[in-house]
Amino acid sequence: MTLFLVISLQISGFAQEQNQNADHYCNKVHSARNHFNPMLRTNPLTEGYDLKYYRFEWDIDPAINGIAGTVTPYFKVLGDDFAEINFDFSSAMTIDSIVYHGQKLAFSQPSSYLLKITLPAAISVGTLDSLSITYQGAPPSGGFGSFIQSEHNGVPILWTLSEPFGAQDWWPCKNGLDDKVDSIDVIVTTPAKYRAASNGLLVSEQVLSDSRKSYHWKHRYAIAPYLVAIAVTNYSVYTNDVLLSDGTNMPMLNYVYPESESNAKIGTAANVRVLQYFDSLFVAYPFKKEKYGHAQFGWGGGMEHQTMSFVVDYSWGLLAHELAHQWFGDMVTCGSWEDIWLNEGFATYLEGLSRERFPQSNGDWTIWKTGKINSVTSGASGSVKVDNPNSVNRIFNGRLTYNKGGMVVHMLRRKLGDVAFFSGVRNYLNARAFNYAATSQLQQHLEAVSGQNLTEFFEDWYEGQGYPTYDVRWDQKDSAVKFKIFQTTSHASVDFFEMPVDIKLSGEGKEVILSFDHVVSGQTFEQLVDFKVESVKFDPNLWLAAKNEVTRENLFPTGSVDLDATSVTLFPNPAANAITIVKDNALPAHYDIKDVNGKIVKSGILNDFTNSLDIVELPVGTYIFVLQDDNKISISKFIKAQ
Repeated sequence: MTLFLVISLQISGFAQEQNQNADHYCNKVHSARNHFNPMLRTNPLTEGYDLKYYRFEWDIDPAINGIAGTVTPYFKVLGDDFAEINFDFSSAMTIDSIVYHGQKLAFSQPSSYLLKITLPAAISVGTLDSLSITYQGAPPSGGFGSFIQSEHNGVPILWTLSEPFGAQDWWPCKNGLDDKVDSIDVIVTTPAKYRAASNGLLVSEQVLSDSRKSYHWKHRYAIAPYLVAIAVTNYSVYTNDVLLSDGTNMPMLNYVYPESESNAKIGTAANVRVLQYFDSLFVAYPFKKEKYGHAQFGWGGGMEHQTMSFVVDYSWGLLAHELAHQWFGDMVTCGSWEDIWLNEGFATYLEGLSRERFPQSNGDWTIWKTGKINSVTSGASGSVKVDNPNSVNRIFNGRLTYNKGGMVVHMLRRKLGDVAFFSGVRNYLNARAFNYAATSQLQQHLEAVSGQNLTEFFEDWYEGQGYPTYDVRWDQKDSAVKFKIFQTTSHASVDFFEMPVDIKLSGEGKEVILSFDHVVSGQTFEQLVDFKVESVKFDPNLWLAAKNEVTRENLFPTGSVDLDATSVTLFPNPAANAITIVKDNALPAHYDIKDVNGKIVKSGILNDFTNSLDIVELPVGTYIFVLQDDNKISISKFIKAQ
């Protein structure tokens, strides 16, 4: 979901605007749902069956705020003594009948969002069965628009947007995050001057009379209840062809307001490139046997309804964000509203990647990252993990769920490297395809590929609050540059954020980016360079959601440090299998072996006068050997030979 347009996520007023709108909806949620706790994955009364299929048959006139029709769910019984079936459904709707094998059933609505149906006899475990619910009425609705009737350019429009809790406002469902419906058919009858948009493939457009038409959409992929959607108005329709990476030629089907058609065609043509890019980035577009498309609607943003995103306009960022959700949110759906960042954080980041791949202006990718960092660091507290999943306002918090969530994805990429990051995310998508997922499952796949333990990363950046501020102090003496890096955190829930730190040195027409594994505040690093440093820039490629300050300070007090390597003898040089280190005492001293980019490739403690280090595993090249005790640093170069 994109609130108030993707591009507005980058401005400081976004969170306030979003929260005002979400609060209005949230108040309605709290007043109505007296039986259902959104902190649970589902209503416990609906756990006894598995939804397999829905046939929706609705009569819609967009000039009237209402819906009438029949919903037929097919379900598989999961336990014994199944003599009653429950659905989440608004009691504001009038139920005309419930029919089971030709027999009308008794039902009750004991609370605002509970439909209880008594079966004529218990159904045995494993049985696949169905019933039909015929109903009508004007569904309740709120700020996010679970069911909205309005106008565009003087023409009526009716549209739905059910995330997070709104599906039960307008159709009987399971409103939690534990049971995707395997497939659906959506049949909408409407006045002939209108068109109906929905999920899946349009398999028929039938003229019923001079004044009535019927639209039949078929969707054969598992779908979360909040992603089922319809929109009805006087749409203009056109198609962009999309050639996918496996040779599939898939339609991008667009239902747009006639008054928006010219701008829409510019936007969707550009979005074809983004779809092709995303199709090759992780895994293939997940619904390629059907379609991707857009339907214009009246809400101030966009919603990633499966195979057909609803959008307010056709701007680059909005279309890229909703498209990304087809992988992150639709194919794989967060299994708890606590984990909504698995949807929104990834969609936010992929929108950013689309700007890296196809810049819309000079410095677009840098501007995008800067905006996200500024947003994250504009508040001292707040976690990516949703601490109050009862609150729509909190679930869709722009600074935390979207921007900090997106930066967490970005920092995972930096920490793991592109190969491990993209491979791990690809494995996660494949493993959880058309199912629900938890943050812990993403973590497991990233760890399996990278070999890194990410527990502390997720404790700090996902569960913890706030961000780090780095105080970088540096100095140069001859060819040696020394850094001392301090860190403070904005919130007491995290004592230290462990992340690789990049520092760019420039001078005499040369530059180098050094990378340091920063694991403790006040940590000292050294590096040899062959130029006089004139400027130092922290995190030049904007990988960290952090603030920083860089200052030069005297870090080489006279007589306290030896940089001539006279206390260490290193041989042979070049060396193929091992190097011998002879130092001037038998006291413990820490050593680092760094490559020419400053990355530590081997480290440890030397305790004896004479020490042998195995270097067989090091690639051929030049390395820097740094030995440090309490008051002395010795730096030597050696060459690893074949």
